[in-house]
Amino acid sequence: MPIIPDEKDWTWVLSRPCPECSFDASTVTPSTVPGTVRNMLPRWRSVLRRPDVAERPDERTWSALEYACHVRDVFSLFDQRLNLMLDGDNARFENWDQDRTAVEKDYANADPVVVSAELTAEGEQVAESFAGVRQAEWGRKGLRSNGSEFTVLTLAQYFLHDVVHHLHDVDG
Repeated sequence: MPIIPDEKDWTWVLSRPCPECSFDASTVTPSTVPGTVRNMLPRWRSVLRRPDVAERPDERTWSALEYACHVRDVFSLFDQRLNLMLDGDNARFENWDQDRTAVEKDYANADPVVVSAELTAEGEQVAESFAGVRQAEWGRKGLRSNGSEFTVLTLAQYFLHDVVHHLHDVDG
């Protein structure tokens, strides 16, 4: 059975803590973003070494491998979005269908060793990009295709929730 697409609008995590993973966006500051990303990388690599990494816990839930592939792609996507915001005013983000991407990139059959290396590289890259944001740039704006407006700071908060939440998903 295919995964049921997640079509929820998760932007609410910017205004209150997530009851599932306990992430609190209000604690994210410009200086904490790079370290938070880098501190999660060893945990993701550990997840990818599990013998059951490719097994789905049930037919409606991604395997830890699929979540790791998703997080790798989230790192890349948010690095691109951050750079769009830094390069121009009122950047616009195309819709990203994460479920279609999972099928097109065949997350379920990915090589965990390759994913680990890619996830680490993409995580280091996005951490470096956030580390390079100057104080005056944290208020720059961007718009998602559904009209949700982000500043660089709220984009960072939203992004970190995604990665933290999925680590919670695979650890839970």
